Amino acid sequence: MTHVTHRELMPGVRLTAVQTDKFKTNLLSVSLLAPISEETASANALLPYVLRRGTERCPDMETLSAALDKLYGGSIEPMVRKKGETQAVGFAASFVDDAFAPGDTRILESAAGLLGDVLLRPAVSGGRFLAEYVEGDRANLVDRIRAQINEKRSYSILRLTQEMCAGEPYGVDKLGDEAHAAAITVEGLWKRYQSLLACAPVELYYCGSADEERVAAALTSALAGLPREEKLEEPECGVQTGAVCDAPRLFTESMDVTQGKLALGFRTGGGCIWSEDYPALLVCNAVYGGTPTSKLFLNVREKLSLCYFASSMLEKFKGIMMVSSGIEFQNYEKAKDEILAQLENCRGGNIEAWELEGAKRSIISGLYATMDAQGRLEDFWLGQSVAGLAETPAELSRRVESVTVDEVVAAAGKLELDAIYFLKGLED
Repeated sequence: MTHVTHRELMPGVRLTAVQTDKFKTNLLSVSLLAPISEETASANALLPYVLRRGTERCPDMETLSAALDKLYGGSIEPMVRKKGETQAVGFAASFVDDAFAPGDTRILESAAGLLGDVLLRPAVSGGRFLAEYVEGDRANLVDRIRAQINEKRSYSILRLTQEMCAGEPYGVDKLGDEAHAAAITVEGLWKRYQSLLACAPVELYYCGSADEERVAAALTSALAGLPREEKLEEPECGVQTGAVCDAPRLFTESMDVTQGKLALGFRTGGGCIWSEDYPALLVCNAVYGGTPTSKLFLNVREKLSLCYFASSMLEKFKGIMMVSSGIEFQNYEKAKDEILAQLENCRGGNIEAWELEGAKRSIISGLYATMDAQGRLEDFWLGQSVAGLAETPAELSRRVESVTVDEVVAAAGKLELDAIYFLKGLED
C-alpha cells in the first residue's frame, strides 16, 4: 500500500512523503528551485558538486564516503534538472530501509542529518568554499557543457531549444553556458549559495517505509539552520501560446558529420501540464511520434525509410512539442514534408482504433512503471511540486484512459510549427 502526503515544514520548504514498503532502500532528496537565467544557471549547476566535496565534519571525499559507508553503503549524488523555466539543484540520497538494517538500527535520521550537513555546513576556508574544490568542479562543468556537442541527437534538440526560445528563460540550458561557467569565482559562488539558501523554495522528497511524522521530524531537525527570507523567489513559467513569427524559422549548422539531424519545434497553443486538455496532448504526442507504434516511427522511418530515427517529445511545463530525426542530407525536404504530413493525418482524424489504444497503453504503462522505480517517482513528484499539482500517476492514468479521438484531433489542431533546426555536413 502506498500513501502520499504533502506538507510545509517551514516557510518555503515543502515535503512530499511517499510511504511504501515496496522498496528495500529509501530515497531522500532536496531540491532548491530558482528561475533559470543566463546569469545564474551555471553557478546554480556548479553548487551541488562543490557542496558534495565535503562538510565541516567530513571535509573531503574520503571522509564523506566513510560516513556514507556507515549507513550501510548509502549515497548522496548531486542533481541538476530543468522543469520548464525552473532550475532545480540539490541532492538525492539513497540508503537501506530500516526494515532491512541489522537489529533496531534507525538510518533515516542519520541519513537526513548527513544530507543536511552537505547542504548547510560545507567545508570552508576563510568563510568561503575551498578554492581547489571550486576550481576543480568548475573545470568539470565547463567540460560537461563542451561535451554536449558530442551526442548529436540531443545536441540538435538543445540547439533547437536555444534558437526557438531565444529571449525566453526556457532557452537557457540547465548547465548554463561555457562563458558564464568559466567566469565563476569562489566569492561569486559563495554569494550565490547564500542567496539560494535564503530565497529559493525548497522541495523535499522521501520514499520509504517510515511514517510521515518521523520523516518530517528528521528533516526539520536536519534543516534547522536553513536561513529563510520573508519573500522567496518563486519561479514562474511562461507558456508561449503560438509561433513567434508568421512563418517557421529555419536554423542550419554545418559540422563534420555523416548523418543529418532534423529537429522541428511546435508550440502547443497553450496546452501544457496545467491545461484541461493535457491528457489529450499526451495521447496526441504518443500517436504522432512518442511510441514505437506512432505515425512517425511506422511511416517516416519504417515504411518510407526517410529517417534513421524519428520521434516526438512533449515539454509539458512549457507548451512545446519537438520532433527529433536523423536523415541523409539530401532527404531534408522529403523528410520534413512527411513529418508534417503525419501531423496533418492526426489533425484530420486519420487515427485507427489500434493507434489510439496503443498510445494510451504506452502512456499508462509508463506511468505505472514510474511507481516501481524510485528515481523516476522522485522526478515525477518534483515536477508535480514545481507545477503546484498533487495528481498521482494513477489519477493521471485514468484521465488518459478516457481521451477520445476527437480530443486528440483538437490537440493536434492547436500545434503550430515555430522553428526548424537542421544539422548538415560541411560539404552539403
